Amino acid sequence: MTASDAKQARGLLATCVAAAARSADVIRDGASRRGSLTWENKSSYDFVSEVDRASEAALAEVVMARHPDAILLAEEGSPNANATTGLVFVADPLDGTTNFLHGVPWYAVSIAALIDGELVAGAIINAATGELFSATAGGGARRAGEPMRVSETTLPARALIATGFPFSREEEIAPYLAMIPPVMRATSGLRRAGAAALDLADVACGRYDGFFELRLSPWDMAAGVLMVREAGGVVTQIDGAPIQVAETSILAGNPTMHAWLLETLHST
Repeated sequence: MTASDAKQARGLLATCVAAAARSADVIRDGASRRGSLTWENKSSYDFVSEVDRASEAALAEVVMARHPDAILLAEEGSPNANATTGLVFVADPLDGTTNFLHGVPWYAVSIAALIDGELVAGAIINAATGELFSATAGGGARRAGEPMRVSETTLPARALIATGFPFSREEEIAPYLAMIPPVMRATSGLRRAGAAALDLADVACGRYDGFFELRLSPWDMAAGVLMVREAGGVVTQIDGAPIQVAETSILAGNPTMHAWLLETLHST
């Protein structure tokens, strides 16, 4: 990476952090009046509230003020924007809406910057705790400003694995359930926390040794994919194919656990 590229990445990261911080403020304000919020159904078991929309509006204001020619691909307002050319910000203004609405303190803002489809910078803020994760391409990944690395766990029996349940497509439930027993039998635990962006951040900082889910949207995983890579991990589709910032399956982990999960999930 050239000095110019590194400087550009740092500038885009500054935008990601500022936008995520503004959104996190909106979410914390919404949490103080959670009992009066109206739940709306986007689809079965998939909820949205005025806090999701206000968070996205705050995020968009920061991004557009700094990069007026950029495209924003975001869950609530512009989910079908083209993310393959030019400068694109991919954002989830509230990942873990169901957790948020129930008062479970595990939800986040996630935003990444791409240039011509390549991840350049990303930030994730746990809005409930204020914990900040960030990364730039070629510049490493950080948690609260300090470098982070994936775990060094090599034994499945000592591994803690994260996952996400299928919830929008009934036909995915049976194949997913078939994957669970071999993972549960061989590892120290399996967790489903309900916010994929934070799951990936936790892989990047070594709290989890691996993570898999059958289907994620681009805003769920864009920033987290960059963080895992920059922290020394491996991220692919669940079948091992290269991952794109698109609706896709995902498999992430430190190099050893990624390889073990890839073999284990496909031996069922």
